[in-house]
Amino acid sequence: METSTIPSDIEIAQAARLRSITDVAADIGLGADDLDLYGKYKAKIPLEIASRPVKGRLVLVTAVNPTPAGEGKSTVTVGLTQALRRLGHNAMLCMREPSLGPVFGVKGGAAGGGYSQLLPMQDINLHFTGDFHAIASAHALLSALVDNHLQWGNALNIEPRRITWHRAIDMNDRALREVVVGLGGAKNGVAREEKFVIIPASEIMAIVALSTSYQDLEDRLARIVVGSTAGPVRWPVLAGELKAQGSMALLLADAIRPNLVQTLEGGPAFVHAGPFGNIAHGCNSILATRSALALADLVITEAGFGSDLGAEKFFDIKCRFGGLNPEAAVLVATVRSLKLQGGANKKALTTEDLAALERGLPNLEKHIENVRQFGVPVVVAINRVTADTERELKLVMDFVERLGAPVALTEVWARGGSGGETLAKELLEVLEKKGAEYRPLYAMERPIKEKIDTIVRKVYGGEGVEYAPEATRAIEYLESVGLGQTPVCIAKTQYSLTDDPSILGRPSGFHITVNDVWPAAGAGFVVARAGEIMTMPGLPKEPAAERIGKLPTGEVVGLF
Repeated sequence: METSTIPSDIEIAQAARLRSITDVAADIGLGADDLDLYGKYKAKIPLEIASRPVKGRLVLVTAVNPTPAGEGKSTVTVGLTQALRRLGHNAMLCMREPSLGPVFGVKGGAAGGGYSQLLPMQDINLHFTGDFHAIASAHALLSALVDNHLQWGNALNIEPRRITWHRAIDMNDRALREVVVGLGGAKNGVAREEKFVIIPASEIMAIVALSTSYQDLEDRLARIVVGSTAGPVRWPVLAGELKAQGSMALLLADAIRPNLVQTLEGGPAFVHAGPFGNIAHGCNSILATRSALALADLVITEAGFGSDLGAEKFFDIKCRFGGLNPEAAVLVATVRSLKLQGGANKKALTTEDLAALERGLPNLEKHIENVRQFGVPVVVAINRVTADTERELKLVMDFVERLGAPVALTEVWARGGSGGETLAKELLEVLEKKGAEYRPLYAMERPIKEKIDTIVRKVYGGEGVEYAPEATRAIEYLESVGLGQTPVCIAKTQYSLTDDPSILGRPSGFHITVNDVWPAAGAGFVVARAGEIMTMPGLPKEPAAERIGKLPTGEVVGLF
């Protein structure tokens, strides 16, 4: 099917006939009393379901390094789940919620695409059930409590210049990257430098995604480090010392409950939490994944960007904290992404270029190796687009087969679940063999630098790590105050295995430079920033917001 014959995502979504969410819930054994309805097509489920015994098998969908246009990982996740249900399996998926910043910026939404998307697409990509608003409110409350504490005597001796809890908003707004608050005299608080981060980069988003119960949520909120004390000791100051955790948890009481929606083909799906894949750990919530595993036989979930980011964090952070046992992974690749990794002109990716494609294949090989070293078998999904030639597709498939990995072409964007049945059958064969032996890459008890070095060498393929002086000081400080025995979340570019987005393919002999390290004590990990990673994106010259609107007929336009 030619691309020109496929309607836009929003046109497909608007033409779809949605099932009542109560009927969707019935497919996985949930009754009306298990649902809190948000209209006809969205619902939240009780936290209790996440504590039921596991009956399902968990599959991760990851990818090679993406191109700026995206490679359809979310679309494959939806299409694969639809395909499994078409084959008669009780399958459901778990995905992240989109952020308004990318929706109105350049990246677009995160509900799949074409005939493999989640519904109601418009709601999911906008306000949805209000989870992001609740997280923004809880984040703002803690910010207000910090500055209020300074105003009323500062009994905890917080050093204003060492406050690390920054404000947050769910929008791309570069003007908020560096600001000053408290101007206008003593009545308006203590004047100090401040910054904003986007909500997916908020630690509260990571906490919501990693919490396993309401009590765990409150405990994690209490452990948030907001800054440190004045003087040479610099002892961490926690949100719990500001007595913030109770009110923050109450604001999040509904936000931590998973959201039930449906695929375009009417199957059940959980869409919950949305931490960024490079800044944060890039996975949907543990509570949603555990709930799905209690309700379905096969659970398909995704992790942000390539295996060097989302998959590594899924295996080393989410699975560890959630007690999850992944049994297989699907690695999404496209011909155009591999040609780009091989040095092809990004403006000529629709032109056949076998030489560039062959040079880019080692990138695919590295991502296959990355998944396998966690003890998880991998199936490669070649997400086909119209411009791919038969010779290009054969080159990739032959290469994967030589590596001993199952491989399948998918056309789920154009054909929905029927375009993913070959992939689904390959996955089922892998699961039938029961060959998974999942294991994290490192022990949490190891020193921070050793954990970073392990990720750089084993996942990125680098030779070592260099540290800016402030990063080394931060690591020494974290380990001295008992915050060193956690997983590490490395924030780096998604476009390269290195920390430089311009270095493509499968480079060797390189070093990663860690510029800064800070605690996400509530989430339960430390963050190491490599390269230039922005926690507050900006809008492009022509943002998507300029094309979005609602016609007098009620039809929404421009939303993908």
